[in-house]
Amino acid sequence: MAEITAAAVKELREKSGAGMMDCKKALSETNGDMEAAADWLRAKGLAAAAKKSSRTAAEGLVGLAVAGTKGVAVEVNSQTDFVAKNEIFQNFVRETTALALEAGDDIAAIKGAKMASGQTVDETLTANIATIGENQVLRRAKKVEVAKGAVIPYVHNAAAPGLGKIGVLVALESEAGVDVLEPLGKQLAMHIAAAFPLALDESGLDQDVLARERAIAAEKASESGKPAEIIEKMVEGAVKKFAKENALLSQLFVMDGKTPVSDVIAKAAKDSGAAIVLKDYVRFQLGEGIEKEESDFAAEVAATAGLTK
Repeated sequence: MAEITAAAVKELREKSGAGMMDCKKALSETNGDMEAAADWLRAKGLAAAAKKSSRTAAEGLVGLAVAGTKGVAVEVNSQTDFVAKNEIFQNFVRETTALALEAGDDIAAIKGAKMASGQTVDETLTANIATIGENQVLRRAKKVEVAKGAVIPYVHNAAAPGLGKIGVLVALESEAGVDVLEPLGKQLAMHIAAAFPLALDESGLDQDVLARERAIAAEKASESGKPAEIIEKMVEGAVKKFAKENALLSQLFVMDGKTPVSDVIAKAAKDSGAAIVLKDYVRFQLGEGIEKEESDFAAEVAATAGLTK
């Protein structure tokens, strides 16, 4: 059986909000598996859904760039926040993001793009690592585009223009003017930054995520002692509720807490006299998906950069 450390209990407590002894028991029951322990707590009704704005060890910046009807988000990681405030690093992220408008989501294509200096993005990154003295990684990029309309960017708590730790792009396809689309897009982007949707609509939700929610709901419902047909309805209801709360278009708009996002868009379309479709969105949160201690993340950055033996 895996040793249950105080640090692991503390991490699970921060992640789940459950009590210390409950967290220790959950880790014991799941042989120290952090994700399984979090699910165990939820199945026992001892914790709410996992906190969405994950606490991560990653540093660096998310960059956004928009040109007309297309936009791109790029994440570049560093080992410390000190580097993220470095002008060389900020300029690198800014120029790399601008180049990604043409290169798109392909990290290899972005790395091969030529910068103003004549060097490629990859060559510049290598030089920056040597100059700054800290490992850095071009982690991911995503581009969105509409045939007509606008792509609206939003950086939450910007470190510099177009740069920050949470970047959002909203792609609105419409014949409506920018006077309609920009304020609507800004409000939707702020909602996305705060509400952390997992997909545009329910059909886009990850099936593995839904299966996990179904398993948690089934275990929780099985302890109710109710008949099998009632348990089945309880499980389906729980999964449906999860899907509704995590798909962007069915989420309740954070600005009023009661109107579905789809209705907010429909009202804006009706008021403007032109159809408006939310085609796509991007939400990049720095370090999202990297749940490690700082020392581990530093090693990951080095490994990704090819600097470890």
